[in-house]
Amino acid sequence: MRRTVTTLAAALLAAGGLLPALPAAAVPERAPGSAATGVAWGTCAEPTLAQAGAECGTLDVPVDRAHPEGPRITLALSRVVHTSAARDYQGAVLFAPNPLGGSGYTSPLLSARLPGGTAGAYDWIGFARRGLAPSVPALSCDPAYMDFDRPDYVPSAPADEVLWRDRTAGYAADCGAAHPGGLLDHMKTTDTAADMESIRRALGLDEVSVYAQSYGTYVAQVYSTLHPDRVRRMVLDSNVDPRRDWYHANGFDQAVPLEENLRTWFDWLAAHDATYHLGATRAEVARVWDAQLARVREHPAAGAVGPDEWIDVFLVASYFQQTWPLLGSAFSGWVNSGDGETLKALFSQLAQRGNDNTYAALLAEICTDGPYPADWATWRRDSDAAHALAPDTTWGNTWFNAPCLNWPARPGTPVTVDGSRVASALLVDGTKDAATPFEGSLEVRARYPHSSLIAIDGGLDHGGTLSGNPCVDGAIARYLADGTLPARASGRRADLICAPLPDPLPAG
Repeated sequence: MRRTVTTLAAALLAAGGLLPALPAAAVPERAPGSAATGVAWGTCAEPTLAQAGAECGTLDVPVDRAHPEGPRITLALSRVVHTSAARDYQGAVLFAPNPLGGSGYTSPLLSARLPGGTAGAYDWIGFARRGLAPSVPALSCDPAYMDFDRPDYVPSAPADEVLWRDRTAGYAADCGAAHPGGLLDHMKTTDTAADMESIRRALGLDEVSVYAQSYGTYVAQVYSTLHPDRVRRMVLDSNVDPRRDWYHANGFDQAVPLEENLRTWFDWLAAHDATYHLGATRAEVARVWDAQLARVREHPAAGAVGPDEWIDVFLVASYFQQTWPLLGSAFSGWVNSGDGETLKALFSQLAQRGNDNTYAALLAEICTDGPYPADWATWRRDSDAAHALAPDTTWGNTWFNAPCLNWPARPGTPVTVDGSRVASALLVDGTKDAATPFEGSLEVRARYPHSSLIAIDGGLDHGGTLSGNPCVDGAIARYLADGTLPARASGRRADLICAPLPDPLPAG
């Protein structure tokens, strides 16, 4: 999955950007069995958190849990405090941070979207996962890596492939050089799950409810496997398939679904040809698309947007339907008016040009959760096979993940996800979610026998809970209010079917 997707999602949810470290002093982590130290909550420096009246604080944790006396890092925490009377208080909801969506620091703002007043019964706790600002230190390897007019993702000659292999190996080497102190060996999902447990203890809570979206669902799966007695309720939105390693889950499993969703956007553009003037059928829009890719390959738009940037911008349409009008206007503006500046601005915004903190921290996790194929021939064979079916979506993901081939840290052994001891969980996913295909949610449901699954039939939005769908959001509110789950059906299928939100209207 591209980083562009997650940064846009954060923008759409008003989740804010990456900020400097907070000035508050760190609070030492409580050792198991000792009295809770608590977290010293204070004013938030992050604007959207401050505007919402949230509180912020910090917590020190060991880099390596096996050596708690060794180096420590500082996690930045945020909290939206409950507003209910004490008798109605239901504890804390701790967000499992999404590695693809940035830090998780502003996640508590999502609580404002929960209908029915349920949010007020909880404290909502977020944190910037290790390696991501404003937690300290913040990883960064090469701020110029995601820049304009990069080499074409799709190698048309052996020299192109060598160029990208050298480029991705260089990024991995830069990460090793920039962070030699051992943190890269302790950026795994298990480390983030241990940080969640440290936060729970520091808050002095016997148990927490957990909310997770996208790749944060895997963090929640690992946490609940390791600490099932500490999980009260759990909402998992767009579930990672626990059977799949990151080599497949963050790459080849997505290629064809992403391509299919892109073509679904073409259908929508064709239905609104009177607005966008890109063709009246999917085939006509596809021909215009291919022609423009060839055009920017020869002459980058605004002297900066080549085929890679083009794909990074418009592939967002495969993840979020609400972006279709914005991206349709940008596509039409380039084709019909030669407006390359909008494309340039969108790439700068969506790819966070000049800030690779999210990308570096993501790789630090997925490159070390488990081993990757060590021979490039396997990567090339799998990429060629996927490219034949998904020519727009395959090679970009291959090169996005390719630094893992040379990553300067030891891979670990993935946790076998087992939810049999988790009291309850509510799962949600769209049946056309490309980033976390629906079959993954069915597998999570099978591993969590006390869970229920909501299927958004035909929905392609990724990580889209609490976005105004009354069927989905109402079920989440009921579950968090009193633990009510949709009745569990027999067999391997969803327990509640919700319709997706209507397609967006065209711009203007």
